[in-house]
This record gives sequence, structure tokens and C-alpha cells, in this order.
Amino acid sequence: MTELQLEQLKYPIGKFTCPDTITEQQLKLWILALELLPERVNSLVSTLTSEQLETPYRPGGWTLRQLIHHIADSHHHSYTRFKWALTEDEPLIKAYEEKDWSALFDARTAPIALSLTYLVALHAKLVYMLKGLPASDLKKVYLHPEGKTRVSVAENVGKYAWHGNHHLAQIKGLINRMNW
Repeated sequence: MTELQLEQLKYPIGKFTCPDTITEQQLKLWILALELLPERVNSLVSTLTSEQLETPYRPGGWTLRQLIHHIADSHHHSYTRFKWALTEDEPLIKAYEEKDWSALFDARTAPIALSLTYLVALHAKLVYMLKGLPASDLKKVYLHPEGKTRVSVAENVGKYAWHGNHHLAQIKGLINRMNW
């Protein structure tokens, strides 16, 4: 497999780039993507066998099981980052070692139903909160420890809409390649 092919498997929809100006329409589309994510993930993976769930989505990548648990873990962190940005003055968030989290026993072995169910509740809360935010709150920021990058609430909406779609594309890609 070439480097280009591997990169396409890693980033099937490309890397996230935030537009210079985030419009109200763009925010609505991102929030809709977050709202639909749990249903979309569930519809892709609910009929997969245990053997299929143990298949890496790419060479050297996480298994589908790990990927599903990763989505729940990552979006849990994102929800907390939203809350910090909305309630504190430019808080420095804590990053987490996603690769190490995905190597833990629960990510490697737990039934995917745990994360699928969690995503439903988490995204319901997240979307409810985001739909009720005034425009001024969308400008609030947190600081990411890697490079002390400032990330606005609006940008974080886009990042996590992209994140969900990114992993959906990885799952779909494997399912298509394997003819499942």
C-alpha cells in the first residue's frame, strides 16, 4: 500500500479546515450532522458480527470496535470542552491520549452497544445545548495545550461534525471494501 493510499484511508473526507467566516447556515449544517451521528453510526454497524468488529478500518489502524468506542470517548471530551469554554474565561483544556484510550480493555472488548447508547444521550444533550446558544457564546474559546491554540465554540462545532463524518467515512469505506 502506498503512502497516498494509506493517507486516503486515514482521511477519506480530508482533514478539517475551518472556514474564515462561519455562517449561521454552516452552523446549522454542522449541528444537524451532530444530531444525526448516533443514528448514522448505528445504522452502519448494528448488523456487523463480532468478527467484523475486530477488523481494522485500515492497515495498522483501530478495529471497528475501537473506532466506535473512540467516537464516544472523543465526543465526551468535546462536550466537556464546550462546557468549559462556555463557563470559564479561555480555559486551558486537558488533552487526552486517544491512542492509549483506544488500547484500553474496554475499547478493545466492550460491546459496541455501550458506546452507541451513550452517543444517543450525549448528542441529544449536546445538540439541545448548541441549538439554544446565543451568537455571543459561539465566539467564546478554549485553549488547546498543543500550541496554545484558541478554538471557538463555533469552530469546535465544525471540528466535531467533521470528526463524526470522518469516522463514518472510515467505517463505510471498510464495509464497502469488504463487501459486507
